[in-house]
Amino acid sequence: MSKTITHLFDNYADASAAVCELEAIGISHDDLSIVANNADKHHGDHDEGINEDGDVTRGVSTGAVLGGAGGLLAGLGLLAIPGLGPIVAAGWLAATAAGAGIGAAGGAVTGGIVGALKNAGHSDDDAHVYAEGVRRGGTLLSAKVPDDRVQEVKAVLDRTRVVDIQERGRVYRESGWSTFDENVPAYSADEVARERATYAPDRL
Repeated sequence: MSKTITHLFDNYADASAAVCELEAIGISHDDLSIVANNADKHHGDHDEGINEDGDVTRGVSTGAVLGGAGGLLAGLGLLAIPGLGPIVAAGWLAATAAGAGIGAAGGAVTGGIVGALKNAGHSDDDAHVYAEGVRRGGTLLSAKVPDDRVQEVKAVLDRTRVVDIQERGRVYRESGWSTFDENVPAYSADEVARERATYAPDRL
């Protein structure tokens, strides 16, 4: 048996460091997934990842640019998922949310991030907060972990700068938010920048 452990990070650097730590203790990149907001084109321009037919494709150099010499980060690709807008992603969660995975046809591939998270075993409430966190500029990291390694993986992730998902959900709801809605406009680059600044370490 296995359990899916998911954490939200306010910035990609913290999430990528966590990926490297998990891979260093032997968690296969096949069991990891990362989904990061790219509204500000920090990870590359999505226009460069669209072919002549308008299909979103995986940029060959994306993983290398982001510092992934191997493993999960080397497989990062550019996608657009309803409600999240432009993202970079790799792994099973991204493939499930996208329907056909990285390289799927269309500027906004079919599927849904909330459904993918619920299918992975997360509660409806948590799935909505995780999805909203990515929409607002965050990075989601999920790991499928054998039962006998759950505590080890949790110990590794507890040393990283993860978001308290219950607290973040409370903050979102206090501002009037209720659930993630894939039909509302994705956050703009400016909105993402303001959201990230709200939770920057020097503001806490």
